[in-house]
Amino acid sequence: MRKTTTFALLATAVVALGCGAGSTDNASDSSNDAGGTSNNAGGAKGDDKPKTAKVGEPARDGKFEFTVKSSKCGVAKIGNDVLGAKAQGQYCLVTVNVKNIGKEAQMFDGSSQKAYAAAGTEYSADTGAAIYANKNAETFLNDVNPGNQVTGVVVFDIPKNVKLTKLELHDSPFSGGVDVTL
Repeated sequence: MRKTTTFALLATAVVALGCGAGSTDNASDSSNDAGGTSNNAGGAKGDDKPKTAKVGEPARDGKFEFTVKSSKCGVAKIGNDVLGAKAQGQYCLVTVNVKNIGKEAQMFDGSSQKAYAAAGTEYSADTGAAIYANKNAETFLNDVNPGNQVTGVVVFDIPKNVKLTKLELHDSPFSGGVDVTL
């Protein structure tokens, strides 16, 4: 019994280390782009916390530069009568452009993105509904090569009486993320 427990713990540790091995690309790796800017949305060098970006402003996390194009809440259903999804509360559809500013392909995963209400309540993305909101599935496990960009819709299912105030966008599930106010 003890050998099995030890083996399970070691296997879990190896898997966890392997999953995060290539996902810690810092801004210093991406500072060779045309602007030579830092990893955040305009924060000064040496800041521990990046400056929060606004809709329409680029914001960086790891190998990705995110630009939130728009946000629309109050949507009850996505898709059509045959294929679609109905919100438990209301859908908020966030259109975001994702550009790979790194030197190797990076997978964009819509499920790594988070949304927050004013009270600090965290909401996860609804990847099932995102399938119906995106014609080409740009926000579901999509590899983006260096220099390329995709635009897609990240979907959040939130209560009807809630208003989102910010997004936390991530280049991977293990990254620190960057904030964008809505």
